[in-house]
Order: sequence, then structure tokens, then C-alpha cells
Amino acid sequence: MAGEDIESGAGKNRGGGANYAIHAEERDTQWISWMIPVFIVANIAVFVMEMYVNNCPKHIGPGNKCVARFLGRFSFQPLSENPLLGPSASTLEKMGGLQWTKIVHQHQGWRLISSIWLHAGIIHLVSNVLCIALVGIRLEQQCGFVRIGAIYLLSGFGGSILSSLFIQNSISVGASGALFGLLGAMLSELITNWNIYTHKVAALLTILVIVIINLAVGILPHVDNFAHIGGFLTGFLLGFVLLPRPQLGWVGRHNLPADLRVKSKYKAYQYVLWLVSLVLLIAGLTVGLVMLFRGKNGYEHCHWCRYLTCVPTSKWKCDGE
Repeated sequence: MAGEDIESGAGKNRGGGANYAIHAEERDTQWISWMIPVFIVANIAVFVMEMYVNNCPKHIGPGNKCVARFLGRFSFQPLSENPLLGPSASTLEKMGGLQWTKIVHQHQGWRLISSIWLHAGIIHLVSNVLCIALVGIRLEQQCGFVRIGAIYLLSGFGGSILSSLFIQNSISVGASGALFGLLGAMLSELITNWNIYTHKVAALLTILVIVIINLAVGILPHVDNFAHIGGFLTGFLLGFVLLPRPQLGWVGRHNLPADLRVKSKYKAYQYVLWLVSLVLLIAGLTVGLVMLFRGKNGYEHCHWCRYLTCVPTSKWKCDGE
């Protein structure tokens, strides 16, 4: 998300104007993005492991209908079983897919993390990896690997929690929760640093359109929109906590004239957003985990929420209908 510092006074030459401009540029230091590329490589490597473990020809046997049989044990399950060109559901379950029964009754909470590295098929993998690269690399260049890495992992975790509360009869996998967390963080970063961006309204509308379109796709059957929503909300709150930028006058305050210095590193609204978001984030994750490990079904508390992940039409039916 491109932007330039435009806070009041940035362009005024009032004795120390030259130094002021220099420090404005220093605040936009670009980090080298390596964490997101590592995550992308990890997702691809795990998918290769999935296909190795899956070994379609061995499990289907002679006369198998595996797709791309020339790949041997890396060939895909029949399209009637997995149209996304990937492994079987049993392989995804074995390797750590998100499954309510395993988490609640067999105490395998690690699946809340392992599931975000698995993908249902090569189509699923490629779409997620491309989007993560487009969004994540830019964010990491702006904000550094520690904060963006934390947002990626915690958003994936938050998406897994919400998904497990509602989707209890099937397996869910994918980095979509982490991806939506990056989108949510991009939105909150724009809001909390509103004054330093030009073309801010256009940027806001662009992000909102992207998010709305992707969430709309999530109402199709077999798409885990709860992971999208949980990841987005987690990333959105984390953006207010981890991504506020200091006031321009604070960055080079020691070299600025007295009338341009500021006493507070952040603006008052940034402190308020930080506190409220941190409280909501901790409360949300805690309540979600408690409900999950007590075996609660999210639909018992929100009957209409089923329409957030699938809307039945004349063309398709949703799970359970």
C-alpha cells in the first residue's frame, strides 16, 4: 500500500525544515522481505510432503483413476474425490488437518497451527501462495518480519479457532486465515496511520473491495469462510496493536526546532485503538479457546451464522441440507 508522509508542517521551511524532510524519509525505511518468502516455501514443501504421503496409486490400487498418473506416488486423487488436484481427506487428517473431534476429544490442539500449512490441492495452494506474496511481501517491507510474521501466525490460529467452533463434521486446511489476517492488518494499518497517507480514501476503498469480494467467494460450498473471517478479525485487531507509526515530529525530534517538537510518540486515537484492540483480541481468543475445548457448537449461539460460510441456491446445497 503506497503512501507518502503528509503530516502538517512536513513541507514548511521553518528553520529546521531540511532536517524535518530528511527524518520523514528515514521513517519509511524499507526492510528486506524474507519471512513471507520462507512461509511460501514452507507451504509448498508441506504440500509436496502431502502428496508423497498420499501415494494415490498405492491406496487406490490397479486400474486406478489417479490424475496425472505419470507422477507416480505424487499423482492426485481422482477428480470425483478431490477436484482441487490434491490428496485424500484421510491424508489431510493424518498430517494435521483441522478436525473438531481430534481437537476436542483427543486433545490435539496442535492442529490449530498445523492445519494452516496444509492445502487441499495444487489449485488451493497456488491461489493462496500468490495472494500471500502480493500482500505479505509489501507489508513485510514496510513493517518488518517480526510484526508481519506474528500477524500471519496469530491470524491463522484465530481463523482455526473460529472454523473449529462452527465446522465440526469435516476437515479444514489452508493458509487462508493467515492471508485474510494480512488483509485485515493492511486495513487497520491504513486507519491507525491515516494522516501519513496520500490517496487514503482510494486505498481504503480498494482494500475494502478486495476483502468483500474474497469474503463473498467464501459463501460458496466447501469453502471455509469462518477461517477467513476469524483470520481477518485477528489480523485487523493486531494491526492496531503492532503497526501504528510514530508521529512525524517524534522521529527526528532532537533535530527539530522547538515549535515542531511533539511530546507524545503516538497520537491519542492511536493509543485508544491500541488498548481497545488488545483487550478485544485477548478476550476473543480466550473465549474462543474455552468454548472450543468445552465442545461448544457455535451454531447454538448463532443460528444465522451458517449463511456466512454457505448460502444455498438452486445450483447447490450446503452441508447438512
